[in-house]
Order: sequence, then structure tokens, then C-alpha cells
Amino acid sequence: MNANERVVHVVDDDAAIRDSLSFLLASADFEARVYESALAFLDQVGDLAPGCIVTDVRMPGMSGLELVVKLKEIGVTHPVIVLTGHADVALAVEAMKAGVVDFIEKPFDDETLLAAIKTALVRGQDDASRQAERAEVEERIGHLSAREREVFEAIVTGESNKSAALKLGISPRTVEIYRANVMEKMGAKALSDLVRMALQRERS
Repeated sequence: MNANERVVHVVDDDAAIRDSLSFLLASADFEARVYESALAFLDQVGDLAPGCIVTDVRMPGMSGLELVVKLKEIGVTHPVIVLTGHADVALAVEAMKAGVVDFIEKPFDDETLLAAIKTALVRGQDDASRQAERAEVEERIGHLSAREREVFEAIVTGESNKSAALKLGISPRTVEIYRANVMEKMGAKALSDLVRMALQRERS
């Protein structure tokens, strides 16, 4: 999917800013959806189109940083760009620690913001792809029996059939049988496939 086909969600309590950003984004061929507050945005989270989020940092009710923390808690992975008219180093650090991908001071240069949005959309697309891959791996693991999962965990950490057998209290031949079952259920053709899947699970 092209980055420009994804939605820029604008969260700002200032109507003039919302109108200005909507015009800017439309002129750059982005689809914009605007929200007058963090709470209004959260009301729509269950039906949120793919894309990125641009939010003011200081808003009544819930700040932009509080919104970022809340989104992380509920599992929304859209990249977030924070806008502020009160930029300082401490706030920038706090924003970055909270997980925002960029921090831009008002008044901002249009091209700077558009470049940040394009970068965020590409990142969001990559994140969504990785998230889908992780979900598929987790689904396959969910089909493993408890013993098969133990064998899976053992072999992806480099255990040989013999050492896995000693660790699990079963015979090497039994480990081979479980290993074959794991390979089939996980859709793996080689040990390297299983290791890659294990690494996908660990990536945040």
C-alpha cells in the first residue's frame, strides 16, 4: 500500500489548527481525519483506519502525551507525531520516551511536517507488516501442544535433540517426533525458519 493511501489522524483542540492541517494534508494528497480532543479520538479507536497520528501535546481533558501512553496500553501501534507550542528539552525527551516518532514545534514549516508524516507512514506500514507476521506466528504456536511448545523453545535456542531430551526428561527419539510435528504445524521447512519465527515473537 502506498503511504499516501493511509490516513493522517489529527488530534487538536484548536479548530484553526485542525482546519489548517486538513488543508495542508489535502494539498499533499493525504486523507486527513480530525478530532477535537484526545477523548474524541479514543472514542473512534475501535474503527481506526491505518496510518499515523498527529496530536497537539497540550489539550484539555487529556494531553497528547497521555494519549500516547493510553494508545500504547490498549495496543494501538500507529506512529505518533507530537506538535507543541511550548517545546522544551524535557518535554521532547518525555515525548520520545512515551514512544512518539517525531516532535515538532509550532509554528511549524509545512514541508518539515509533511516529511515527518511521510516517514511515520512508511514506518507504520512496516510496523503493521511485522505485527501481522507476529500474529501469524502466535497463531501457529497456539496450535502446538504443551510438550511441542517446550520442544520448540528448546530447539530455537540451539539445543540438540540429545540435550533437549535431557532437559525435558524424554528420549532423543521422542524429541525427533515432536520436532517433526512442530516443523509441520509451524509451516517450517528448516530449523532456520523456526529460529526466524522465534525472533519475530521477541521483536517489539
